[in-house]
Amino acid sequence: MYYAVAGSAALIIAVMLAVNGELTAVCGETLTTLLIHLVGLGVCTAAALIKRENPFKASRGVPFALLLGGVINYFTTFFNTLAVGRISVTAILALSLLGQAATSLAIDSLGLFGMARRRLGALELAGLAVTALGIVLLLAGGEGGAPFVPVAVSVLSGTCCVCTRQVTALLSERAGLLSGTWYSYFTGSVVAVAAVIISPALGSGADFSLALSAPWWAYLGGALGAAAVYLQNLCVKRMSSVSMTLVMFAGQVFGGAAIDAVFYAEFSARTLMGGCLAFAGLVLNALAARRGAKEPTPRT
Repeated sequence: MYYAVAGSAALIIAVMLAVNGELTAVCGETLTTLLIHLVGLGVCTAAALIKRENPFKASRGVPFALLLGGVINYFTTFFNTLAVGRISVTAILALSLLGQAATSLAIDSLGLFGMARRRLGALELAGLAVTALGIVLLLAGGEGGAPFVPVAVSVLSGTCCVCTRQVTALLSERAGLLSGTWYSYFTGSVVAVAAVIISPALGSGADFSLALSAPWWAYLGGALGAAAVYLQNLCVKRMSSVSMTLVMFAGQVFGGAAIDAVFYAEFSARTLMGGCLAFAGLVLNALAARRGAKEPTPRT
């Protein structure tokens, strides 16, 4: 069941990225990131009012650090907006998931964020290498070379995504799923507002006259993101970090490939081959995670 839920979240993220790309093309990265967070916060607030749930009350006694998952999530969204339009949706998702795979292995091997600790062995490293090779093929499947900045920020978005997912899940355990999702957008919105305020000093001020000039459906990214965060929170503590990354990869990359093929006419056999190879690498990591779960953890 939880694998299906995580897969649904992955497909939503693939659609969300394409929708956010349309908004970014009109409004620019800084304003788009703000609009995404405000829409997501509005959706979460409406849901909280309907359920008569008070996020502030639900979070009493929770460590302050757990309320900051949205700060990390802001950079996930911002990094994606920097990359979209510069490389394909498939490439962005693949690179993000490379960052997720590497970060997930680190989390599982070090036992971070309360996850069960397991040793990092040759099978995990081999899986990561195969995944990286597959992603190289995915990048080579497009036309021209991939610029360094979009590639780098896409990988970083994957790292931020996993960290946000873990922090928000810990918060959701104490404050509830809805409140955990709400805080992810609330603190992210605070950072987004601050970014808009300081952006003129950085030479990239937001033009608010463009805020409502995109197609109506381009503003749905925040709502889709809120749904994806909520669904991921259901699964984080019930799946290993690597296994969840495996499922997220399948939904996001192959969903992204379909979006590229249907809407942007960007698809090739090399892209499909790269996706399958990267998926195979993550399967190796999932098998290693299952094997590690059966072995007793050495005492320290």
